[in-house]
Amino acid sequence: MESVYIHIPFCKSICSYCDFCKVLYHGSWIVQYLNALVKEITDRYDGDLIKTVYVGGGTPSSLDTKDLKYLFEIISKFNLDKDLEFTFECNLNDINEELLSLLKEHGVNRLSIGIESFDEKKLAFMERSHTFDEALKKMKLVRKMGFNNVNVDLIYGIPGETLKDLKKDLDLMLKLNPDHISTYSLIVEDNTKIGNQGVIPIPEELDASMYEYICSKLDMKKYEHYEVSNFALKGKKSKHNLNYWDNNEYYGFGVGASGYVHGVRYENTRSLTDYIKGKFLLKEEMLSKEDKMANELMLGFRKMEGINLKEFFKKYEINMQEAFDLREVLNDNELIVEGEYIFVNPQYIYVMNEILIKLL
Repeated sequence: MESVYIHIPFCKSICSYCDFCKVLYHGSWIVQYLNALVKEITDRYDGDLIKTVYVGGGTPSSLDTKDLKYLFEIISKFNLDKDLEFTFECNLNDINEELLSLLKEHGVNRLSIGIESFDEKKLAFMERSHTFDEALKKMKLVRKMGFNNVNVDLIYGIPGETLKDLKKDLDLMLKLNPDHISTYSLIVEDNTKIGNQGVIPIPEELDASMYEYICSKLDMKKYEHYEVSNFALKGKKSKHNLNYWDNNEYYGFGVGASGYVHGVRYENTRSLTDYIKGKFLLKEEMLSKEDKMANELMLGFRKMEGINLKEFFKKYEINMQEAFDLREVLNDNELIVEGEYIFVNPQYIYVMNEILIKLL
């Protein structure tokens, strides 16, 4: 296991669309939570050399200086690689010189900033608040403080949004000169505010047009489309997320976190009360060889380069063509084989789930 994910569930406000494990910030819970995190890590971590750490949420940047120092003290107990990729998620409104200095001091070298949009109507729908001028000012500070690997998130497909609205949003995002852009079409999840309100997603045809525009625009701006939803300048791909998509094992710590260790996929409780009491595990499953191969397809075909056929054989001691009936999707040119790789035809990447259904 070369990767560690740590979940910080606390948020100063709750976004209308968010289905991640989160609770409103309450200072009295933080130390109790971090103490429980220490116990979980002590119980589960095997001393592996860790090459990527990702602190996500929730809103990790909602923690105050004292609690962040405690968190970084916990992380320092891992056997960390000298070339560690260390990602920390930030809310734009939390970014200031004190926070950035603290992150820099403790080895964070990649930021992921949840901007999502600059459109006032979209932000009101998502229950978020910031302006482009604020974002530009914060990004200048981020660069001044020496961070040269910064991701920004963009959400599109908000009810009422037009293609023109998206184009304006994306143009403003690009003016921030991020190194990496993650784009997400809005999904109306159960047990979210918009899910409970019965919000209807935008028409699929419009969603597809928006996705196509994003891909073409970012390609023109020299961002490599390396995964379905992710685009990076040269040398700025997310090593941590690639570890997931390569179907490698990883540790997940914290309430609501999931992990994949020694052939077992596990999910932690989403109850903060249970987690603080040391009742970490919600469920776990020992994966069969067939499960692992199916996951290889579901995750690996998210990458634009696809799956390395030699590596697949090395992992599972069977050729992919023997493990799965690929004839129909290859004949229909939905999957393409080039050299050692098999990948989804870029023309069909938007409907790759339909291709996976045929295979699985």
